[in-house]
Amino acid sequence: MTPALLMPMADFVREVQRRCHGALDPVEMGHFLTVSRIEPASLDAFVQFASGRYTRHLVHKNHDVELLVLCWARGAVAPIHGHEGEYCWARVERGQLTFRSYREISRTPLKLEALGGAVDGGPGHVDGPADIHSVSNPVALGEDAISVHVYCRPYDECDLYDVEQGTVRRVQLAYDSVPAPRSS
Repeated sequence: MTPALLMPMADFVREVQRRCHGALDPVEMGHFLTVSRIEPASLDAFVQFASGRYTRHLVHKNHDVELLVLCWARGAVAPIHGHEGEYCWARVERGQLTFRSYREISRTPLKLEALGGAVDGGPGHVDGPADIHSVSNPVALGEDAISVHVYCRPYDECDLYDVEQGTVRRVQLAYDSVPAPRSS
């Protein structure tokens, strides 16, 4: 196995931007995310947990790319949600997360098809590119988790799917923290 390429967050952002700009090769992006790692000290600036939920910390956003660090407290769940047909990858940095992908069969009535079973991923696991999925940090795993999310062609809203209620609800996305503006 190839050793991981360790880089500071700023270099990671530049490499992701380069890959999301213009014609995107999802296979190449997946490979980059598989072989690269963010230096722990430069990831730590974005780590902030909240009991019972996940938090979203913006690292970088422009027209082409949005990079987030998500911190998953024990028991945190991102319900079934869509990615607006855009490319999205999640990579586990610390801990373990459970991913499940879906395909929308119909909206009225709401019917989703699970694409395979749940996938548990530890550090270095890359999920994506995902379209409709759920992510969780099961309490049984007994630890908090951290993931880095890459969105090529970012969006500010997404659909949440509630299979039990048979509804799809549009939600505005928000951040728990944003980087301080850079001074010139």
